[in-house]
Amino acid sequence: MTSPLAGNPQEHNGSSPSPVILHVDMDAFFASVELLDRPDARGKPAVVAHDSARSVVTSATYEARALGIRSAMSLTMARRLCPHVIVLEPHFAKYQHYSRLVMDIFRSFTPTVEPLSIDEAFLDVSGARRAIGDGPFIASEIRRRVLDETGLTCSVGIATTKFIAKLASQSCKPDGMLEIEADRVLEFLHPLPIRALWGVGPQTAKVLERRGIRTVADIAETPQQSLVSALGDGVGRHLHELANGRDDRPVLARAREKSISRAHTFDSDVNDMNTIRALMLSQSDRVARSLREAGLDARTISIGVTFANFQSVSRSTTLQQPTQTGREILNVALELFSEFNPRDLGVRLLSVRASNLIDSGSAPLGLWSDADEAWTDVENAIDDVSAKFGDDAVRPASLIKRNDLSARIGESSD
Repeated sequence: MTSPLAGNPQEHNGSSPSPVILHVDMDAFFASVELLDRPDARGKPAVVAHDSARSVVTSATYEARALGIRSAMSLTMARRLCPHVIVLEPHFAKYQHYSRLVMDIFRSFTPTVEPLSIDEAFLDVSGARRAIGDGPFIASEIRRRVLDETGLTCSVGIATTKFIAKLASQSCKPDGMLEIEADRVLEFLHPLPIRALWGVGPQTAKVLERRGIRTVADIAETPQQSLVSALGDGVGRHLHELANGRDDRPVLARAREKSISRAHTFDSDVNDMNTIRALMLSQSDRVARSLREAGLDARTISIGVTFANFQSVSRSTTLQQPTQTGREILNVALELFSEFNPRDLGVRLLSVRASNLIDSGSAPLGLWSDADEAWTDVENAIDDVSAKFGDDAVRPASLIKRNDLSARIGESSD
């Protein structure tokens, strides 16, 4: 895919201070991996899901998307839109395998790789320009190697900032490449709708649209103080910066985590088990999502408790089958906590921790029920929705019924 905004693919001056950042995003990753073993389904509407009435769509081919089918949609609804849609059973171990292959290819070009999820990453290739070539050449080589070594396609955005690189990759999907040079950023950015900006969800969009602000250019032309008055200091300033093409966040290479945890100190000692259970649900979901984003499974789940008398205790258990699902982590955490009686002791601090981490899907498969795999489908689908619409787009019903966990205990202090 080409674009009038793409730069001349000649080598940049090696002394240029501007970074070269790539956003590489695999195309319909889960579906594309399944199609490697199902060539008969290529070019046809297909979804990744368990073939049952209660299943949800984990991924959809572009042919299915053209018919309105999306991730997190029920399989029943997908079949209403396309009665002959092909259903591909999910195989998460395969997705982790191909993710590792792809990330290894990225790291062969630069050590500065920041994975965002199992199928996308930012790469800072500034230091590779002298040895390899300019941004478009490196992007082309990455795409070639990914296709040659995995049979999968990816789309690559090239820019001097993370935000614009990600927008560029979204604009050239599927199987495309687009460079937005520094002097063309506003020309590319300003015609886009306000929802293109990170941080503009449905509610923020409504506030802006009521004020006649519908494009990124409208935000850029709005005085910053007016945005702050309408949206608050943090959001207002953030959107004004992005709308003017400013994003100074560096690409951060991630080292393998030794553990992932969430902890919270209550404002006052808690004796109510419902409040403790609600907090553990939130903590378990957040730990699980971090595991999935890092492509990791946890063998060991731990809890830490500090009581009203400042006595601290911890409990842990090692699982027969590693996990990255919030439901499993929550069940283990609640079982570990069951020996304590908060009515007698009062809880001051509570933490949930996942450790003994391994690459997801690398452990030998044990007994794994359909319910377990179906729940993994659900949580992966929730990740997709949250990435697009914000962390609160899909929430456990128990938290909604309790009038919002954050209102009862405050935001987590991790």
